[in-house]
Amino acid sequence: MSQVVFRIQPSVHAAYRAHEAQVGTSVVSVYNKLQEIETHTSAELVRYSARKLAPLIEHVGGARVPWLPGYQVTIVDGNALEASAHRLQALRGVEAGALPGKSLVVYEPASGLVSDAFPCEDGHAQERSLCTAVRRTVQAGDLGIADRNFCTRDFLCDIDARGASFVIRQHRGLPFEIVSSLHPLGRVETGQIAEQRVRVMDGQGVAHTFWRLRIKLDQATRDGATLLYILTNVPARTVSAKRVAGLYRTRWTLETAFQHLEAYFHSEINTLGYPKAALFGFCLA
Repeated sequence: MSQVVFRIQPSVHAAYRAHEAQVGTSVVSVYNKLQEIETHTSAELVRYSARKLAPLIEHVGGARVPWLPGYQVTIVDGNALEASAHRLQALRGVEAGALPGKSLVVYEPASGLVSDAFPCEDGHAQERSLCTAVRRTVQAGDLGIADRNFCTRDFLCDIDARGASFVIRQHRGLPFEIVSSLHPLGRVETGQIAEQRVRVMDGQGVAHTFWRLRIKLDQATRDGATLLYILTNVPARTVSAKRVAGLYRTRWTLETAFQHLEAYFHSEINTLGYPKAALFGFCLA
């Protein structure tokens, strides 16, 4: 698989033919093995690599300037693998292409590493369905940046209860109570910013108070929005609202990392129709 991911061989079958003597089994057995690799094995490969590489990056002075001193900043986003060229027999009568899976990916901008992944075999699954697995890995001192797909009551309140922080775009379905009126703070790079306090009740009835930032955009977003709302529990006394807004804008760096994967590695092997095999290839990259 590494021969394919590193673009040394064009396909799994070609890699097998080049190393058939060393493999010592049939190509059918190779494919059978790939299609049964459990997703938790693929995820652990990502974590293992990050644990091994992070100290090396630190040792050679390759770490970048921290985005926010005192916090372990991460960006969380979903990645859906493209439709497979080799469709599963059960799906050959379906007009839509067979989707081999999706993942939630945790990116650490200070090291430039993907430190964790949460693969899912269901290519149609909502990103929110994977949030519980992400929440279990959050530790005190972490600061997660994410889009509105992750803006749920349980996700925000659980992170807050764990002593961690978040900068997340507000989803319109989030229930909250306004505590204070909007207070204008002037301009940021993309528009006018104001802040207010809001309260969110968790499932046990415990109140959590967050900052809600409103950015009146100079230019509408791709979906036509002219007002952008961001929620955070980062203390205002230590980090300004303008700094928080700037942190959210840096989400695009994870999209750049995905583009690097696509440019430098064969991370989405669309001839692998089985979800476990396709996700293993993605995690290996």
